[in-house]
Amino acid sequence: MRPLVVDAHYDLLSDVFRLRTAGERKVIERFYLNGLKASGINVSICSLFVRDQFLPEMALRHALDQIGMLHCEMEESPGLFALCRSASEVKKTVEAGQAAFLLSFEGVEPIGNDLVLLRLFYQLGVRFVGLAWSRRNYAADGCHFHPIPEGSPGGLTAFGVRLLEEAERLGMIVDVSHLNDAGFADVVKFAKKPFIASHSNCRALADVMRNLTDDQIRTLASRGGVMGLNNMIHFVYPSEDASPGEIPKAKIPEGKPLYEGFFDHIHRMMELAGPDHIGFGFDLCEFEKPEGERDRSIFPTYRHAIPFIERLGREFPEKVAAKIRGENWMRIIEALKP
Repeated sequence: MRPLVVDAHYDLLSDVFRLRTAGERKVIERFYLNGLKASGINVSICSLFVRDQFLPEMALRHALDQIGMLHCEMEESPGLFALCRSASEVKKTVEAGQAAFLLSFEGVEPIGNDLVLLRLFYQLGVRFVGLAWSRRNYAADGCHFHPIPEGSPGGLTAFGVRLLEEAERLGMIVDVSHLNDAGFADVVKFAKKPFIASHSNCRALADVMRNLTDDQIRTLASRGGVMGLNNMIHFVYPSEDASPGEIPKAKIPEGKPLYEGFFDHIHRMMELAGPDHIGFGFDLCEFEKPEGERDRSIFPTYRHAIPFIERLGREFPEKVAAKIRGENWMRIIEALKP
């Protein structure tokens, strides 16, 4: 069996949508596959993320477009990557030398308040349910990257509780990354099965709401979950104060490479929860072509992932490194229904 390297959060499909809408074809093959191969990542959980401009009316269509475009990509690039729905499909795909993709909601805006749609997305291959992005929806309140003026936040709504229960019944995995603290507490209260934080770091080291507190990390681990550590710079290093609505700048110690801070989070996680609950959730945002309007320096790409993956074998015994690279996530994926 080929070594498994799993990234639990990859913002691939929103960029595939953007580039295909602009007329590009074979987007994954031409702009992304070589990067994944260079990093060694062969299993990626790809988010269905809906930008604000598509809300609310276009959320469902936009998510379906992303799934449909992935199928178009597979037809245009046969034998290079595959959409997987179970651990057996993941293993078969990787063993064939292909990249394995799984699907996740990054916020359940596409289903609105219609629980029947969750089953339909399950049939389309979605296996992970991030209840919220960093905004409010029918299910829950998300946590913001930086302070903004708003009313009082809440946890899971009544619809959110029903959605969580239905997701578990279907065999989907609930993801608490992007939930606020009240939402996290509600998942702990209502979840009957292990849940995950696909791309969150330690709040004790970088004090932003997107990261988890020490108590939350211990709780997630005690429930059998896994936490995918994120190498987006704002979640690795503490940030300077910022005015409401502004993105704060991370304070990186002079001369300290990004991967040093990333491993600080791994070591703290190890102390809090042990080696069985840590994985990668790199939050890769390539934006390869065209370059795009955002400051790419703060968004990790596969080039940032390479030194982290390579260093694991030097930082930890191979048995521990293998767990972090992919075995812990595969334990979660094994729990998925075919």
